[in-house]
Amino acid sequence: MIHSWKKLAAMTDNKPIVIKKAAVTGEEIIIEGNFELPPLARLTPDEQLFAAAFLKTHGSIKQMEKIFGISYPTVKNRLNALGKKLDFIDIEVNVKPPVSEILDKLERGEIDAEQAVKEIE
Repeated sequence: MIHSWKKLAAMTDNKPIVIKKAAVTGEEIIIEGNFELPPLARLTPDEQLFAAAFLKTHGSIKQMEKIFGISYPTVKNRLNALGKKLDFIDIEVNVKPPVSEILDKLERGEIDAEQAVKEIE
């Protein structure tokens, strides 16, 4: 399947593709119109392969390093680039500091107990 996408991408010079006609397999249902490919299908074949590998490894960056023979920063950069292309879902990623770090800040007097509770929640 990746081979077919590579051929199609080469034929179109990686320009956006519009679907004009779609048929339901095994049925006599045909839909005509101008339909864009879904966001994941708009990725290049290499990007699709990278995304699929990331999903199959359950998000293991260490395994991605081994599979593709690339460094941790390169994996992160490629994932960030994919994330920018897949902006059809708007999520906010909040990385909370470890509880021990919050408690250390409380102990040093950098935050009060109320702020510590908020950060832990």
